[in-house]
Amino acid sequence: MPSYERQTSEKIPQDLAPDFKEKYFKQILDHFNYNSLGNGTYDQRYLITDQYWKKGNGPIFFYTGNEGDIWEFARNTGFITELAAVQGALVIFAEHRYYGKSLPFGKDSFNIPEVGLLTVEQALADYAVVITELKKELGAQKCPVIVFGGSYGGMLSVYMRIRYPNIVTGALAASAPILSTAGLTDSRQFFQDVTADFEKFKPACRDAVQGAFQKLNTLAQQKDYRRIQSAFSLCKTPSTPKDIHQLIGLLRNAFTMMAMLDYPYSTHFMGSMPAFPVKVACETMLNGTDLMSALRDTVGIVYNSTGQLTCYDLYSLYVECADPTGCGLGFDSYAWDYQACTEIEMCYESNNVTDMFPPMTFTEQQREQYCSKRWGVVPRPGWLKTQYWGDDLSTASNIIFSNGDLDPWADGGVRQKSLSPSLIAINIPEGAHHLDLRESNPNDPESVIVARKKESEIISQWVKAAMESSS
Repeated sequence: MPSYERQTSEKIPQDLAPDFKEKYFKQILDHFNYNSLGNGTYDQRYLITDQYWKKGNGPIFFYTGNEGDIWEFARNTGFITELAAVQGALVIFAEHRYYGKSLPFGKDSFNIPEVGLLTVEQALADYAVVITELKKELGAQKCPVIVFGGSYGGMLSVYMRIRYPNIVTGALAASAPILSTAGLTDSRQFFQDVTADFEKFKPACRDAVQGAFQKLNTLAQQKDYRRIQSAFSLCKTPSTPKDIHQLIGLLRNAFTMMAMLDYPYSTHFMGSMPAFPVKVACETMLNGTDLMSALRDTVGIVYNSTGQLTCYDLYSLYVECADPTGCGLGFDSYAWDYQACTEIEMCYESNNVTDMFPPMTFTEQQREQYCSKRWGVVPRPGWLKTQYWGDDLSTASNIIFSNGDLDPWADGGVRQKSLSPSLIAINIPEGAHHLDLRESNPNDPESVIVARKKESEIISQWVKAAMESSS
């Protein structure tokens, strides 16, 4: 799902977030079983800044870290610090267990059974404990806590408010696909929405992409592997249907990334992306000399932004996993793959009818087979809906659900219509994946400026009401 903080190994210098102090918290390994590990602990990383805090009575803005290095989120979520400056808040970004440097068992964390403590429930309990202890330590017991998150992090913010309303006053959940990851939406929807982004720019763009994939399919059927290697500048000549399947996955993943990150300015989030990557992609597709080399150059926007790769290594640039939208690379990709094999359901497929990609299924049976082989686990469909309410949220309160029309994850979340006066949906017509959480930029569309203003007002009201009720 929120597939993506993990797509690159590119690192950005930490001096871009100079005001955060990096700290570690002694966190309980297993919150729910007193016998297995006693009260054993691991070091959970968090970032904190009191630069704007009205000490002792300003609110606490807490980012519920998701599937990646916490610095990546701190650098790409400037709205929280901008809001903290206005509202006098303490800001904390907490890293999710099993990601970044918060590895409970070090390099053994992804062994079986050590990986078994990677669950949504354990992660939420981590955050609840961190908040409770830091409030004591900082003399902030009376300070209301607002949680923020984007994508899977947005899901965690929703779950924190539902699960720990005694600790969390309200939640801003940006681009949080709480419905599609609980198995509550059509499996075709995700890649249909990726396709729609390119089609909206120009219908001919969709046709060109579809045409390029058709040519690839014809060559694959003829087993003309040498021509495929040459057309896509592959490091090795493909030799099996498995290699072609891998190539299609790699190509499809690039379009997913460009749709998600279709921001109005260039970014360094999960790699480097130009401004308006969907537009750049379509122009590349439509201006190429032939369709297949145009497709190669288009995916190069994602995989070869520096222009330094002379060829594409099929199996190192993209790793197939239990998330059809991509798990990224490195340790973080193992963790996300495990989560996609257990609680997070992402049986999304492309079919070349409702979308522009070759048919690639990922059924519950395929998921079960893969997960059993890879991790020795059998997924339990329906658990996330049971545990975190799915679409039956009417008894919850104080949650903002923000989504952007350009984001393929948006239709997997709460959209268009508020569920109650305190379960508020905010739609951002020109917004891609959690654009509203990013820092203000001169190129921001009007719709995200309006959305941030509304979010700011609502959060301010929540904080004020919480202060009044505790005084």
